[in-house]
Amino acid sequence: MTQTISIGLLGLGTVGSGVVHIIDQHQDKLKHQVGCNVEVKHILVNNPDKKRDVVLNGARLTTNPDDVLNDPELDVIIEVMGGVETTKDYIVQALQNKKHVVTANKDLMAVYGSELLATASENSCDLFYEASVAGGIPILRSLVEGLSSDRITKMMGILNGTTNYILTKMTQDGAAYDDVLKEAQALGYAEADPTADVEGIDAARKIAILGTLGFSMHLELDDVSIEGISNVSQEDLEYSKQLGYTMKLIGIADRSGDKVEVSVQPALFPENHPLAAVNDEFNAVYVHGEAVGETMFYGPGAGKLPTATAVVSDLVDVMKNIRLGVTGNSAVLPQFEKNLKDEDEIQAKYFLRLHAKDQPGTFSALTNLFSSYGVSLEKILQLPAKEEDIADIVMTTHTVSKKNYQSILQQLHDLDVVSEIKSSYRVEGDER
Repeated sequence: MTQTISIGLLGLGTVGSGVVHIIDQHQDKLKHQVGCNVEVKHILVNNPDKKRDVVLNGARLTTNPDDVLNDPELDVIIEVMGGVETTKDYIVQALQNKKHVVTANKDLMAVYGSELLATASENSCDLFYEASVAGGIPILRSLVEGLSSDRITKMMGILNGTTNYILTKMTQDGAAYDDVLKEAQALGYAEADPTADVEGIDAARKIAILGTLGFSMHLELDDVSIEGISNVSQEDLEYSKQLGYTMKLIGIADRSGDKVEVSVQPALFPENHPLAAVNDEFNAVYVHGEAVGETMFYGPGAGKLPTATAVVSDLVDVMKNIRLGVTGNSAVLPQFEKNLKDEDEIQAKYFLRLHAKDQPGTFSALTNLFSSYGVSLEKILQLPAKEEDIADIVMTTHTVSKKNYQSILQQLHDLDVVSEIKSSYRVEGDER
């Protein structure tokens, strides 16, 4: 029986350093859990001479990927280098060389996850990727194992710490979007180019992974309807609060019958909803199952040690499988064919803010338009706008199909009493 399991590491940045640290510091616990020693043998880096604040314990740094991918003594490859195309080639090579793989790469798994899992299965290898979604929160393992007997109907997640930090500061401090974004960049929460975060792309990759696992249906990034937070104004947040709501950037995966919707968008939650209380850089995933009902998973969504903890937890699973001789059975390929909802099948409530003429007949024209589609209004606020004879009207609707709501928005542009549609957001969580 294997006495030592040897690891090859692709990347030694923030997360990679955390992985090496945890393996070094938790060696006794790992040996107790698995029954053998663990050693990091080779690490692929760009610059071997770079000064690093991590103890390597004899691990050899290399710039040649073949030193890691083709070493016959390595049992497991841990990928924490990022990237997609080149990284995919490395992982395929590792799997074809009969090496098990652990990755934290959400971009890779959102685009090539199904293909890589099939390659792992073909080569009797394990491929685990818990750290690719929500950092230190064990949400993927919970879906695959803890909730495996249930039928998941809906998942809603705060999946990006940068956007949650920005919206928290805008809501609590009344700060402007641009100012909070600069602060987030200075603190290291946001990249120099924050596009993937603030435009919802990062969260979309994660909800595609969650939807694939939760619904056992192969969902891709292109299947996700995406809207970011760059157009959210302070007025939107203030009026939302007056109506009893808090805004979050939410990834939504919703199933009705055999059809699903996957989207990322700013959404409003009642202030008593669990997701409304998730602030700053923290992540949370709300899961509803037919049997279990409501559950929520909360914790740090990123960071050196939280993410590394998820990576090493996957490593422990691989090591146990190696010791038991049951590797290559971890991948459960999707059970169902992809079946996305049409716009007339997506049902939701909406928040709408518009500028309208402050004159008799305005409300009548608005309510007549909504009622022509069988939609009633739930809450309405009218406040003076900065422009003379213009009112700032804020309303929330009862449930309406996305198709009909888009038609209503289009016809609002044509109403003489409407000057401008300022913003529109989905409302979630009122059904609790």
